[in-house]
Amino acid sequence: DTILAEIRGYGNTTPRLRLQLSAKAYTHTAEYDAMIATYMREKAGLDEKLFLEFDLVQPLRYGENPHQQAKFYRSGERVPYSLAYARQLNGKEMSYNNIQDANAALAIVREFDEPFCVGLKHMNPCGAAVGRDAAGAWTKAYEADKVSIFGGIVALNRPVTRETAELMKPIFLEIIMAPSFTPEALEVLSTKKNLRLLEVPMEKSDAKQRQLVSVTGGLLVQDLDLETRPVTADMCVTEKRPTERQLADLDFGWRIVKHVKSNAIVVVKDGRTLGVGAGQMNRIGSAELALKQAHAQGVTEGLVLASDGFFPFDDCVSLAAASGVEAIVQPGGSVRDEDSIRKANESGIPMLFTGMRHFKH
Repeated sequence: DTILAEIRGYGNTTPRLRLQLSAKAYTHTAEYDAMIATYMREKAGLDEKLFLEFDLVQPLRYGENPHQQAKFYRSGERVPYSLAYARQLNGKEMSYNNIQDANAALAIVREFDEPFCVGLKHMNPCGAAVGRDAAGAWTKAYEADKVSIFGGIVALNRPVTRETAELMKPIFLEIIMAPSFTPEALEVLSTKKNLRLLEVPMEKSDAKQRQLVSVTGGLLVQDLDLETRPVTADMCVTEKRPTERQLADLDFGWRIVKHVKSNAIVVVKDGRTLGVGAGQMNRIGSAELALKQAHAQGVTEGLVLASDGFFPFDDCVSLAAASGVEAIVQPGGSVRDEDSIRKANESGIPMLFTGMRHFKH
């Protein structure tokens, strides 16, 4: 129609339209040629070249800081739990930092099949919980850290109903993400004009995904860390065995600590985080922070501790034993594992080794 309109109006297409059509044609053939080149170089045994294709979603107001320019792109391959394919139902435009935080929250949500909610600030969970339904999960996650959730991001893996929306409404939040929102929930939450509400596709998929991280003058590419081993009793390396209740919390804590910046320690009880120690330069520092947060909530016994990496010394086990921790899960793999196992045995604490590390830098 555009071409016909220009011919009728001007007797020919305009140079501007011809340039646009040429650009689209060359883009199409460039994408096709890149696919052929990748295939042929692999068959020919030549060094790999990485051709990337991303489409602009939107320019952003600025990047991490106001003096930095930024844009948001998405890959041509639609994947679940992707902010690039979310539908925004309410609120102002997403910022660079909003997108980073929202992406981190979605990575945690995809770990759980049961009703789950996570609150997140600055790329780390500040409260996470499983519950009987979305409302129950939200309540437990909020109570895990009522201070840090202020101005945070919330993600759930169940539809948001009016009941859940009414519970969330009084709290200042930047973003709420879920697979869907009922009309009644939208009615409640849309009264807050700046609150971003995002409907995110959350269908399960076992397909491998790549993670791209830019470094100055280069690019790091790795498989996305999608594998999480369920914590089972046969992973126990101590004399004392975990109870069923402890096993449930060990598995929950293991799925959360995977998404906390290393060095990471998470303290949980009854399917809820109580303390999160993130990004410290030594593991004992992270453990001290997590346990201090748990104790500040008045919980000093029946705790379960999860670590994203092994214990190089037995100090974390000693601290845990003196702080009300009754079970520990960690990857294992240190040359001094026996020191930690010995200390756990002396303290009567079951400790489990998953055999899989989950560093997050």
